[in-house]
Amino acid sequence: DQDALIKVIEIVDESMFYREGNRRLFKAMVRIFSRGDVVDLITLKNELENTDGLGTVGGASYLSDLLDAVPTAANITYHAQIVRNKAMLRRLIDAASGIIRNVQGQGEKSVEEVLDEAERSVFRVAESHDRRGFVRVKEILHRTMENIEEMQEASGGITGSPSGFPDLDLMTTGFQKGDLVIVAGRPAMGKTSWILNVAQSLAINHDTPVAIFSLEMSKEQLVQRFLCAEGKVDAQKLRQGRMNEEEWKRLAVAAGRLNTAP
Repeated sequence: DQDALIKVIEIVDESMFYREGNRRLFKAMVRIFSRGDVVDLITLKNELENTDGLGTVGGASYLSDLLDAVPTAANITYHAQIVRNKAMLRRLIDAASGIIRNVQGQGEKSVEEVLDEAERSVFRVAESHDRRGFVRVKEILHRTMENIEEMQEASGGITGSPSGFPDLDLMTTGFQKGDLVIVAGRPAMGKTSWILNVAQSLAINHDTPVAIFSLEMSKEQLVQRFLCAEGKVDAQKLRQGRMNEEEWKRLAVAAGRLNTAP
């Protein structure tokens, strides 16, 4: 069943099989499939005899036993997922064993270094688990048509999340889901200020959650800039502690708006 093999390839790879013989079997099946040939008992035997050797996988009797054990491919996706899950658990065991060895043999390493290595080990396992296969057009067609209908009904030609800068939104149609937007420019040209203004507009005016990762400012500095922008308060006067009573009121109102933003 060629369709069944396509489904399996999307879920597992040869490294996920525990026995070396099963790894060789799967690798041979993929080679046959990649050439556009039919994968069956005869072609698989021939492929193994011409490459790894039929005996390395358990011989012809082992192939026959496999066919007898699973006579139909009806549940192939479920079976492939079992193989994948067991492989992930073995990898997690290996990662945990490595973490234990690092802890026991810490040596000159700091606790932070040991923690970083532990996180990387577990992350590699989690990353290998996130495997996405091919998707048929018919599976996403309905949702795509719904998106097109939503865009058709959008007012003002802004089909995405507005930036708060109307002229820009007319050119870009707003921020679309899945977009990667890179803001580039020379130093001190206002890139960070612009990004913060966009984030502020999305959160306060459109109830859109925004996450900010900054390598140049602390979280307190970021919030100060939000408060100044929302309350229309001079940032220099805030830093110098020279705000008047009216500016304090505007800052308090801005804090209330930020507090209720998502």
